[in-house]
Amino acid sequence: MKVDALGMPLDFVLTGGEVHEASQVGFLINEYCDYMIADRGYDSDKIRDMCRSKGIEPVIPGRKCRKELISYDKDIYKERNLVERFFCRIKQFRRIATRYDKTALMFRGALTLVSIILWLQV
Repeated sequence: MKVDALGMPLDFVLTGGEVHEASQVGFLINEYCDYMIADRGYDSDKIRDMCRSKGIEPVIPGRKCRKELISYDKDIYKERNLVERFFCRIKQFRRIATRYDKTALMFRGALTLVSIILWLQV
């Protein structure tokens, strides 16, 4: 999920349950972003290089098992809670929280509808 500076949805990519979301990060990165704020699950040199090649500063803490220490802006990293709060907001819709939809197409439609509703409430 990609959110803006106010925690409003911008874009999302659906994956299967067995696929790690870090494999889809290339679809969510574009030149309009200033920072890529993500948790330790996205800590890889490939993702960092992909961000830097598009002029985006990666704000991703290093994993604890990493041999070299990764520096990141801890003040900017505090803004990551916006995406976490977004997930809490969409879980207010029971259809999303319990994943009633059997197909990815229907779930994508439900996520799109919820995103539109959130934008209309602004």
